[in-house]
Amino acid sequence: MLREDAFRCFGRTPNSGNLALVCHGEHAQGLGVAQRQAHARSLSAPACVFVDPGVDPDEAATLDYYYPHARSALCLHASLAAAAWLRQRDGQLPTALRTAGGQRLRLEEADGAILFHLQAQPVAAAAPTLAWLAGALACPAEAIVSPPALASAGSPKLLVELDSAARLRQLTPDLARIASWGKEAGVNGCYAYVRLADGLYQGRNFNHLDPALEDAATGVAAAALSLYLRRSLTLHQGDGLGNHCELSAVYDGAGVSVGGRCYAVDGGAA
Repeated sequence: MLREDAFRCFGRTPNSGNLALVCHGEHAQGLGVAQRQAHARSLSAPACVFVDPGVDPDEAATLDYYYPHARSALCLHASLAAAAWLRQRDGQLPTALRTAGGQRLRLEEADGAILFHLQAQPVAAAAPTLAWLAGALACPAEAIVSPPALASAGSPKLLVELDSAARLRQLTPDLARIASWGKEAGVNGCYAYVRLADGLYQGRNFNHLDPALEDAATGVAAAALSLYLRRSLTLHQGDGLGNHCELSAVYDGAGVSVGGRCYAVDGGAA
């Protein structure tokens, strides 16, 4: 039987957070990639993660991530949901997980938040031109205040800094154009962000084809931004969606730890 458990991830309160569905059970484990993709598409959640048996003895599970339109190499908010579900199942937080692509994820818990320890990954793609970006984001070129950058902690992101929070809030990008470029370049969407204060940033993630599925929190983007800026940061996301999320990224010079809180959809802490 295929079972799904829903979690809100990176929420500032138990009633906020980016939704992820944890798919588990023998039937879920027996599905192939195409079947999993079709199932994720039918659910229309921002992300689904299929929980398979771990490869190494100390790895509690292998995680396979799906958006409605595509499979993903790494989705941290879905990883957060899977970790919370595994803690419920096993009575303790796992110390390590593995992605279906082979990336090992180390975990710990601090002050009620689940943290993932990640290393920078190479990105082979080149950033698009400023003119292309302005067209894709439907904003003036002068609103992009630093050169676009690519960074990855397992899922490459195109990072674009804008001139104001108002500009960020008003963006209505060409999602199909961004998705098409990302598919060709091997980049998992565009993350637009602004600097609010020292160490505090706000962002929006453009990855889904449906505007209604815009992420309220994007852990891989927080990791990529911290690695690119080479600093620790707090990232707010989802405010314009009425879904207030907060992500913490701690940069240690060699890697980054990204984390946040996770709540079961019934409102209980997970």
